[in-house]
Amino acid sequence: MSTVTESAMLAALASVVDPNTGKDLVAAKCIRNLRIEGGDVTFDVELGYPARSQHAALRSALVAAARTVPGVGNVSVSIASRITSHSVQRGVQLLPGVKNVVAVASGKGGVGKSTTTVNLALALAAEGASVGILDADIYGPSQPTMMGIEGHPESSDGKTMEPLENYGVQVISIGFMVEPDQAMIWRGPMATQALEQLLRQTNWRDLDYLLVDMPPGTGDIALTLSQRVPLTGAVIVTTPQDIALIDARKGLKMFEKVGVPILGVVENMAVHVCSNCGHVEHIFGAEGGKRMAAQYGVDYLGALPLAMQIREQADSGRPTVVADPEGEIAGLYKAVARQVAVKIAARAKDFSAKFPTITVSKAT
Repeated sequence: MSTVTESAMLAALASVVDPNTGKDLVAAKCIRNLRIEGGDVTFDVELGYPARSQHAALRSALVAAARTVPGVGNVSVSIASRITSHSVQRGVQLLPGVKNVVAVASGKGGVGKSTTTVNLALALAAEGASVGILDADIYGPSQPTMMGIEGHPESSDGKTMEPLENYGVQVISIGFMVEPDQAMIWRGPMATQALEQLLRQTNWRDLDYLLVDMPPGTGDIALTLSQRVPLTGAVIVTTPQDIALIDARKGLKMFEKVGVPILGVVENMAVHVCSNCGHVEHIFGAEGGKRMAAQYGVDYLGALPLAMQIREQADSGRPTVVADPEGEIAGLYKAVARQVAVKIAARAKDFSAKFPTITVSKAT
């Protein structure tokens, strides 16, 4: 009976490539705690991003690879995600209870940014991550409706508040604190201060990702967010239309100027398929978002259709990813969300939370 060696096992496991990164799992140092006892093999796989839906296929591939080594009997594989904090802009105070903050921005209203935000958040949660949404649109909050949440945040100390929750996602919005028909007639500084309070006075509970549904444009609120919020990166949402692309470029450049990396571009309302006859039509033009991504050297995360069901599901408080989780459109959102998480995992890690606090006291 041949003896199974660690080197032979690692060589076999190196044949399994992570479909999200294109790297083999051994080279990526994802294989942990390899133990070989006779012909029995056990090991753990640690991914830097959530991918619950892919665990079964990945486990099957690893077991099959391990069994190519002569003498191997039982193979036990445990797969888990370990999401860590990644680097943000210099000099920006980190948020307690939040590992990574992602801005979802457009530079222009009406391109489906809020719908994209909510479905990406739900997709990340479905893959096993702890996720929150900050509705940063003070003048037009829409996340309470889209997430199907009513009520007001509770406070146990009169200084901080608890986020509301649905579908496993934590949410805070000015919409929870005002009546639906009440207009926020505030000047920029007031709105900016309110947003900072929402952000820093919310007791976020151990979030892997906080998605910020940015307001349209590059005005006071957007600029304050990009300068004062510890952003791991930004996702730009646009339609293929030239008018939308003009403003999306401005949003992209704003983040670049303040040192926030662009995680990629999402092209929303890319194509319309008639629900009656199946005719395909590019109502807002074709592949404008893809050309923009290529022009600025950023990643193109994918395209989403102009579909009535996306609008109906968001309006009803059951966004597509929870209303039809196995559907084609939900699959598109999940693919985009997975790419965002993978790109964050590839960025430099933030170790500031591990640094000791140094205090200087006067000698007596």
